[in-house]
Amino acid sequence: MCARHVDCQTVIRNSEWGGIHAHKIRTFFISLALITVCLFSETISKAKGQNLTFSQGVEAAWTIDPGRTEMNTNYRSASARAEAAGSWFAGGPTVSGQYFDDHAIGSNEGYTTYEGGVSVPLWLPGQGSATVKTARAEALTVRQRLHVQRMAVATRVLDTSAGVLVARRRLGIAQAQQEALEKIRLSVYRGVQSGEMALADEQAVSAELANASSEYSLATEQVETATSALRIVLGRSGVPDILAYDDPAVARARLTSVRILEDNDPRVKAAQQAVHTAEEGMRLARASFMPNPEVGISAIHEKQYGSPWDDRVGVTVSMPLPSDVRDVPMEAEARNKLAAATSQEQQARRSVRQELTQVFAHLTAAKDTFRNSVSSADNMNSRANEMARSWQAGETSLIELLRARAAAYSAQQMRNQAEIAWHVAIIRTLIAAGEFQ
Repeated sequence: MCARHVDCQTVIRNSEWGGIHAHKIRTFFISLALITVCLFSETISKAKGQNLTFSQGVEAAWTIDPGRTEMNTNYRSASARAEAAGSWFAGGPTVSGQYFDDHAIGSNEGYTTYEGGVSVPLWLPGQGSATVKTARAEALTVRQRLHVQRMAVATRVLDTSAGVLVARRRLGIAQAQQEALEKIRLSVYRGVQSGEMALADEQAVSAELANASSEYSLATEQVETATSALRIVLGRSGVPDILAYDDPAVARARLTSVRILEDNDPRVKAAQQAVHTAEEGMRLARASFMPNPEVGISAIHEKQYGSPWDDRVGVTVSMPLPSDVRDVPMEAEARNKLAAATSQEQQARRSVRQELTQVFAHLTAAKDTFRNSVSSADNMNSRANEMARSWQAGETSLIELLRARAAAYSAQQMRNQAEIAWHVAIIRTLIAAGEFQ
């Protein structure tokens, strides 16, 4: 099909001129077809001959993903908070000291008092265990978000890899089109010089060649941009082989019920864990119904005139009382967090449910589109070849031939895009089914 797609034919409208140059022109187009076949073979081999699998590409991108580094740090921090929350006391000790004498008031009788103490805050009933559970729930939330981030990385690798393949296919078609039109322009130029073809034909071919050159430049830019974007994502050169995934039955086999896939989706799991964390935070707020009491020991050393007690040691207890000024805002904030987490879980479920529906439908649509695009490209190539023969017989103008050839190139471009989109749809289905986690 590639050979038919690029097989351009320059047709001789004058029998005498055609008799002189028929052999050369036939030789030229045979060579042109061979060159184009080689060009497309090289292009397709570049697209298929990748040096790493898609799984390896996802792993490479995940290794250098900045979001992974940040979330790993957050997870370690949350784990450290959970471990620290297992302390016997609600906070660190408080050391206090006091000194009194009578020198400043002028009596100067030698009254001197030294007082020092240390106290620690105590957990309220159930507050310590609630603190530990909340911290552990926060750590688990971060871990679930790691899975969400990895899923996003897999999708990013898929999109950038597909972008590179589409750009390469576009460049291959643009190069073949440019070379073919250059050959046609040369043949038409010879016909114009011999007086057998009109100058308008040469101008028409030159205009098409200019458009083809512009398309080649744009395709080159697209290849460079897409390749750079993929290299940044992967942290290395190479393109993951997404064309290896060509069996939709394998993808469908991984799909179970929508409900099961929804429950196992990392985004839903992360949202569920966030709700659990908010619930633990609500329990912690209720357990913290008052400021933490403090208990400690205190020692006094006095140097006073005639005092029988020089040194004393005692126990101190500090008990702040509950207050709505403190408790109500704290519980209100916990309720707001729980409400927000619950809402986000419902939104995540709706989003995932809709995405799964789209994935199922797109897998079928992409296959049908690919099949139809192959048929369209075949028909457009056949039409272009028929137009070439019609032009050779003097029944069609060169303009119509060039239009037919441009339409054939466009059909081939659509075919390539549909093919890559089909492979992308298969991999997206696998990602939705929990693959590459």
